[in-house]
Amino acid sequence: MGKGCISATKYFLFLFNLIFLLFGTLIIGFGLWVLLDNQSFMAILQESSMALKISAYVLIGVGALSMLMGFLGCLGAIYEIRCLLALYFTCLLLILIGQVAAGVLIYYKKDLLNEEMSSVVTQVLANYPGKNGTTEKAWDFIQRTMECCGWTSRMDWHNNAVIVNSSQLLFPCSCQNVSLADSNSTSNSGFCEAQSPDWPVFDTGCSVKVESWLLANVGMILGVCVGVAVIELLGLILSICLCKSVRTEEYTKVPKY
Repeated sequence: MGKGCISATKYFLFLFNLIFLLFGTLIIGFGLWVLLDNQSFMAILQESSMALKISAYVLIGVGALSMLMGFLGCLGAIYEIRCLLALYFTCLLLILIGQVAAGVLIYYKKDLLNEEMSSVVTQVLANYPGKNGTTEKAWDFIQRTMECCGWTSRMDWHNNAVIVNSSQLLFPCSCQNVSLADSNSTSNSGFCEAQSPDWPVFDTGCSVKVESWLLANVGMILGVCVGVAVIELLGLILSICLCKSVRTEEYTKVPKY
């Protein structure tokens, strides 16, 4: 490979690793969001699902590793250090294999994930309102913004202890369909009193809404996944090409501190 091609490869790899460094930062941010978010399904799951908490810590770890790899890749590319380039190539290949394996696992375990989600939400609905205000506020937010009620349907709420034991006709206020309501109640949480056994609520369960959202955004999700894979493949190709082109270790190029 000529000097011009080596220089081009070196600086392309450096630019790629800057992007990879930012990518690692985004992964860490996403992991922190999973742990700290309190206004989505994550808030519902993280209280009951240990797997989700472990996944969040794994994401943070992968993000930190990606940032370290980006730094090592930049250093190896600029100073043409073969051992760093080889280490970078190996780690990136392992991450790519791990991502493919995780995607395949999620695809084939999607029914199990759906069952776990259903179990967690059913427990939240049965105990509402309980001591965990964050989880319940998150669920109220979900039902209100997605215009749904319960997980599979509004019948999920009939297992709630407060509704079952009350002498009044109560229903969750966050499920209320304003177009069907007889009163002007605007409460967004807790329970409201119905005028008849036919609750003025949304008929669609939140699982259907979530599935519809995923189907509507599947193109964007796949696009992001394919884009990440292409960037990683590009990094693999550039790093191995530069590694093969470097004949001797020139450690004198590395600045001493």
